[in-house]
Amino acid sequence: MQIRIAIGSDVATLFRIRTSVKENYQSQEELAAIGVTPESVGEMLRTTARVWVAEIDDEGVAFSMADAEQGTIFAMFVRPGYEHRGAGRALMRAAEEWLFSQGHDEIWLLTGSDERLRANGFYRHLGWNAEGIEADGQLRYVKRKHSSGDVK
Repeated sequence: MQIRIAIGSDVATLFRIRTSVKENYQSQEELAAIGVTPESVGEMLRTTARVWVAEIDDEGVAFSMADAEQGTIFAMFVRPGYEHRGAGRALMRAAEEWLFSQGHDEIWLLTGSDERLRANGFYRHLGWNAEGIEADGQLRYVKRKHSSGDVK
């Protein structure tokens, strides 16, 4: 498996991965309705966001997206059939390290609050702390960097 920073030509791959998932599924039309389009993702890649792609045999199988301005990881998706191979963990590590390197002492992400969602166990396993429910019902997770530089 290879983890690399995404470029503009990866946008179609990101959408293919995003629309393949079973949990938190959204079609390309549903994503467009909330402003997530190939054009908007391409613009994010040129500004404050960074995206990492996990590839197996030169095929994109997972990605994570982080925004340096907000200090947030706002996307993490793995194609069905490629779970439990370490891609998600590696992508989260890349996003976390990058956000902390951008000067954030605290980073955050949101996910569905239904405890049956696999994402909740995944984030807790990686050391994220659930810190409350947002107005839209999503669960907010936080990870902090300590003065020693260690992540907790």
